[in-house]
Amino acid sequence: KAQVQQEESAETTEGTGISINCSHPNIRSFDYIHWYRQFPGRGPEFLVMGHRGSQEVRSPPGRLSVAADRRSSALWLARPRSGDAALYSCAL
Repeated sequence: KAQVQQEESAETTEGTGISINCSHPNIRSFDYIHWYRQFPGRGPEFLVMGHRGSQEVRSPPGRLSVAADRRSSALWLARPRSGDAALYSCAL
């Protein structure tokens, strides 16, 4: 069974970039990494998925980076605003 681990919380100030990290040590070669965010009272919103390397994220502006061994990934939010405060989750 695939599992992911994330830090409980991450904080930044408006306009200051932040990296949200996800560990997936048991990832399999065919697994893709999906990132979502969820605002209170709403369903999850798909942001980006990746397999290797890095991918641009359009909204909110940023980038998904997958480690070379694929055991971790990081969602970088370049210029977060107060309206981007949400629950950010990764999944395989």
